[in-house]
Amino acid sequence: MSVNWAALGEVFLVGLGAVASVVVMFSVGIKGISRRVVTRASGGTGSAGLVVAVSCFATCTFTVLCGLYLIVSH
Repeated sequence: MSVNWAALGEVFLVGLGAVASVVVMFSVGIKGISRRVVTRASGGTGSAGLVVAVSCFATCTFTVLCGLYLIVSH
C-alpha cells in the first residue's frame, strides 16, 4: 500500500485553512451582533454591526453548504 503524502498534506492544509476561515468569520459575526446591541443600547441604529454580522454568517453558511455539496455529489 502506497500513500501519496503530498496529496494528503494538501488536503490537510486546505481543510485547516477552511476551518480557520469559518471560525474567524463566525467570530466576526458574533462581534458584529455584539456591536449592534451596544450601539442600540446607547441610542444608535447599529446597522453597520448588523450588516457585518449578516455578511459573515452568510459566508459561513455558503462555505458549509459548498463543502456538503462536494461531499454528497461524489
